[in-house]
Amino acid sequence: MSLVDHHCHLDFPDFAEERDAIVARAAAAGVTTIVTISTRVRKYDVYREIAEAYPSVYFSVGTHPHQAHEELDVPVSEIVEKSRHPKCIAIGEAGLDYFYDKSPRAAQREGLLNHVAAARETGLPLVIHSRDADDDMGDLLEAEMAKGTFTAVLHCFTGGERLATRALALGLYISASGVITFKKSEALRAVFANVPLDRLLVETDSPYLAPGPQRGKRNEPSFVVHTAATLAEVKGVSRDAIATATTENFRRLYSKIATFDLI
Repeated sequence: MSLVDHHCHLDFPDFAEERDAIVARAAAAGVTTIVTISTRVRKYDVYREIAEAYPSVYFSVGTHPHQAHEELDVPVSEIVEKSRHPKCIAIGEAGLDYFYDKSPRAAQREGLLNHVAAARETGLPLVIHSRDADDDMGDLLEAEMAKGTFTAVLHCFTGGERLATRALALGLYISASGVITFKKSEALRAVFANVPLDRLLVETDSPYLAPGPQRGKRNEPSFVVHTAATLAEVKGVSRDAIATATTENFRRLYSKIATFDLI
């Protein structure tokens, strides 16, 4: 069984002392590919160096909504240029976070629109962060898709059925994190039950959100197996079927990965 953790943060201090061991544990668990996700364009060299250090690790370029106000001066052209690195396979993460509101909402929106433009220009998928912003996110995505198509994934999806339905109608993918394993996530599991198998991805968003069997621990890419197991139960299929489907979906969405033969 082969799995992909398409969203984690290997640059975070939580991993600094044992990054080699973390990547090795992931491989031992069958996690053959990891994408470490950018939260600040200005930390680009950090993500690039991590990806270059491990054959199984790739990276993205973009600004998290929490930091949107700090990087509005980063032009779309810079994001596009930095994405040309062979192992940079996605734009983002960018989006709207109305739960923490660490960045003004207008800045989050402007930053997200810049990343949509970069995704269109590069053809790379946009990694979207959306929390407590279902209606605004759905409206923005529909309006922007009407202006010009792009590919995207709603990562660590915790939204409602309506946002999921709107995203799927636009051709987007939806990703399950450890949240789907939590006891109080019945409503979220019900949403995922209705997501087609060919639109699903799995992730850790580590070091956060350790799945049920590992609650209370620091999350890491190897733990994605637990999320995949719960997703298999929700979909009523085998764990192998979920692994196959989510890996195929990853390759389809993150199509730049086709230049490598590592999965």
